[in-house]
Amino acid sequence: MELDVVSLSRLQFALTALYHFLFVPLTIGLSILLAIMETVYVMTGRTVWREMTRFWGTLFGINFVLGVATGLTMEFQFGMNWSYYSHYVGDIFGAPLAIEGLMAFFLEATFVGLFFFGWDKLSRLGHLAATWAVAIGSNFSALWILIANGWMQNPVGAAFNPATMRMEVTDFWAVVFNPVAQAKFVHTVSAGYVTAALFVLGVSAWYVLKGRHLALARRSMTVAASFGLAASLSVVVLGDESGYLATEHQQMKLAAVEAMWETEPAPAAFTAFGFPDQQARETHYAIHIPAVMGLIATRSLTTEVPGIKDLVVRAESRIRQGILAYDALQQIRAARGAGVPSEVTASFEENGRLLGYAYLLRRYVDDPRQATEEQIAKAAWDTVPHVPSLFWAFRIMVGIGMYMILLTAVFFFLSARRRLDRYRWLLWVAVWSIPLPWIAAEMGWIVAEFGRQPWIIEGVLPTAMAVSHVGITELLITIAGFTLFYSVLAVVEMGLMLKAIRKGPQPAPAPAPMLSAGQAPPRAIPAE
Repeated sequence: MELDVVSLSRLQFALTALYHFLFVPLTIGLSILLAIMETVYVMTGRTVWREMTRFWGTLFGINFVLGVATGLTMEFQFGMNWSYYSHYVGDIFGAPLAIEGLMAFFLEATFVGLFFFGWDKLSRLGHLAATWAVAIGSNFSALWILIANGWMQNPVGAAFNPATMRMEVTDFWAVVFNPVAQAKFVHTVSAGYVTAALFVLGVSAWYVLKGRHLALARRSMTVAASFGLAASLSVVVLGDESGYLATEHQQMKLAAVEAMWETEPAPAAFTAFGFPDQQARETHYAIHIPAVMGLIATRSLTTEVPGIKDLVVRAESRIRQGILAYDALQQIRAARGAGVPSEVTASFEENGRLLGYAYLLRRYVDDPRQATEEQIAKAAWDTVPHVPSLFWAFRIMVGIGMYMILLTAVFFFLSARRRLDRYRWLLWVAVWSIPLPWIAAEMGWIVAEFGRQPWIIEGVLPTAMAVSHVGITELLITIAGFTLFYSVLAVVEMGLMLKAIRKGPQPAPAPAPMLSAGQAPPRAIPAE
């Protein structure tokens, strides 16, 4: 990595985003599990389910606080390190971000307080409603963040305005119902459910191994195994949908993930294994599975899948069109309302959607219209992300996903046979598997975000143009500061979580009575 403002800004955001995402999946998944457990408690009245909700709720609370604290930092980075990005697309990106803030701080955070402090002040149904509000708020908070992120992957419902030199919303509902955003939402949320399920399964397995809190542990394992199996299967199905959409909207990312340098004729084969070589532009020792890539990418056996080299040729053509758009834009700006020739306006309307491709040349020349053929060719190859990183990140993610399906299926089978404590080695496997969902989730974000490079907004704005005018020294200092601060937070968070797990569930106080509508809770009688 070059030691420049763009690379350091990317590194800083990557570090904070990856750290923040350690907390997001567990928060999303545990919130639903808490709601399920408390629903069973309200339906059955058995106090063990109340103890389960309170215990796992304590771990949820620790994780929730750290997630909010680390998420706030990222909000400020948009204005501090990515100011031109915020200026260029603030009209579109800012709206879902603001709605997410309302969801997180007005809905989710409000009902979190009722969840923790309302056990003896609300009726059973009232507290259950607060718990479900926390779960719904957590999931809807993720929805709006992923709508914003999905727009960066597939910028729909917006257009560039030459008068303001900004992207502006043309169809808000197209932004909300962006198919890429919706696919990312359900895929990410399902991954969060798997993370929480494996966490509950592993901690409960540890209790069974130690012979502690067996009633709570066995029930928690049953819930986690069934919930985790369903979520693991849905992750695979929804991940397949993301791959299909990438064929339509992000073909270069898909080709890089598969290390597919040449166009694959139908039926396209899937590269199961190999060693991508970015310099030689080929994949060594590749092992292919016939027809699988065609099914994933095109849902057919009769459509070819374009490779990296052909996509680079296409990028060259788009860069040339982008230069025409850039030239028309400069003429429009120079006219300053004095009357723009109709042919100039027509040229911009025809090529304006590819203006971002002209900006790729800014790395080599100040005025894209002065670019040489060699510079155009280099800019076209800049549209190729780092293939080995994406290739291996994707396979690690998929491999862990397959493993989690197997693990949850085994424990689901054992729970149905009431044999959860029969095989101690399987319980240890569950304990040691706790970190795996986080690794898979981080690999998924690397594929999604690193695979979009060199674009911060796919096909619209290169990452190199989006940064603020800040100094390298300031960036190095803040990166070091964030690394130190987040490391301390990681130690604190792990310490609190381990302490709560070692302590285990505490006997719950007497549950609140069921109150009918309009009935006041009984008042305590003061001692004589």
